[in-house]
Amino acid sequence: MADTISDNVPKTGWRRYIAMPRNVLAVSAVSLLNDTSSEIIYPLLPAFLALALGTTPFVIGIIEGFAESVASILKLFAGNLSDKLGKRKPLVFIGYAIAAITRPFLGFVASWPQVLIVRMTDRVGKGIRGAPRDALIASSVPKSERGIAFGFNRAADHLGAVFGPVAAFILLSIFAVNAQSPTIAEYQYVFLFASVPVVLGLLIIWLFVREPETKRAVSAPLDLKLSGFDPNFKRLMVVVAMFTLSNSTDAFLLLRATDAGISPAILPLLWMTLHFSKVVFSLLGGSISDKFGRKHTIAVGWAIYGLVYLGFAFVDSAWQCWLLFIIYGTYFGLTEGVEKAFVADLVPEERRGTAYGIYNLAYGIAVFPASLLFGLVWTEVGAMYAFVMSAGISLLALILLTSVKKPEVSH
Repeated sequence: MADTISDNVPKTGWRRYIAMPRNVLAVSAVSLLNDTSSEIIYPLLPAFLALALGTTPFVIGIIEGFAESVASILKLFAGNLSDKLGKRKPLVFIGYAIAAITRPFLGFVASWPQVLIVRMTDRVGKGIRGAPRDALIASSVPKSERGIAFGFNRAADHLGAVFGPVAAFILLSIFAVNAQSPTIAEYQYVFLFASVPVVLGLLIIWLFVREPETKRAVSAPLDLKLSGFDPNFKRLMVVVAMFTLSNSTDAFLLLRATDAGISPAILPLLWMTLHFSKVVFSLLGGSISDKFGRKHTIAVGWAIYGLVYLGFAFVDSAWQCWLLFIIYGTYFGLTEGVEKAFVADLVPEERRGTAYGIYNLAYGIAVFPASLLFGLVWTEVGAMYAFVMSAGISLLALILLTSVKKPEVSH
């Protein structure tokens, strides 16, 4: 029997979060530890590339866009494989193990192509684990609890992104002689510590995650034409791809913050603030979508995204950056977990691994050109035009979202 929330568990109040099923709690703990690991690195990476290695915004766009595209495309194959096997846990474990092995190598890089290789390999691990993990969560809760379960998982992930920047700030303060302008070696010392939390996460997967009883797909064909899926799922994938064209790497936001006067040593704290906002709004967003509908919640989140990017186009002081980063967290809370719950609503259980793979493929197809285009416009024309462009694309996607209808059949 699937590890699901009991019928006698209260459906309101904060007890809903602590009464999550064992699988959701365990996977969320792993997400917390993994993000603690990755976010020791991520808020420092743009400054490391731009200030220590001398790369341009265009190169940063290449690195992050290509790495995320690889991850998203691999999720299609990993999700499909988990459907064929009828098992999610082994692929989740392998994906996190790759991250644990790869991240320390950032402590030895000395050029941006080396950074690209390490980031791409790390994202391969993300590509392997992502879709099976989401399918595992969806199978562990009833439909009425999917929004809050995915919201809880995203909140745990973002809580790790609160702890990670704090650890990065402390480590950089210890290792850097001048925290305002760290050397390459001082950045590398910090990066070496990044694998410790994710190793602990591997132990949790091994000991506490149970394989839910899942129907094994008879064929689960790798069908890029989306045949056999609900038409609304197909529409949602097109709209998600459109929105992702506006959603370049957040490394550009950190770079924009440095332009506005925030020093590299403070960037981890700014990043921590963003993720604290994500924690709060991820818990609220999932619950809101269970009550008021997925599409309306996503629409509000996308509208906030467009307004935030418009704000970044004209930001000229540090306090404005802090405010925009806080508001930006509401976008994630209202969309990340909610979109995944919406996907689960639209597809049958035995095809969810493949569906999450296609969902991430839609993201992967667009995220590389999004970051590449953004970096090119910033480099050639200016940051203001790049942010205005992204805000406009997100508005177009918001309009197209109205074509996606509420699912008629419960899965």
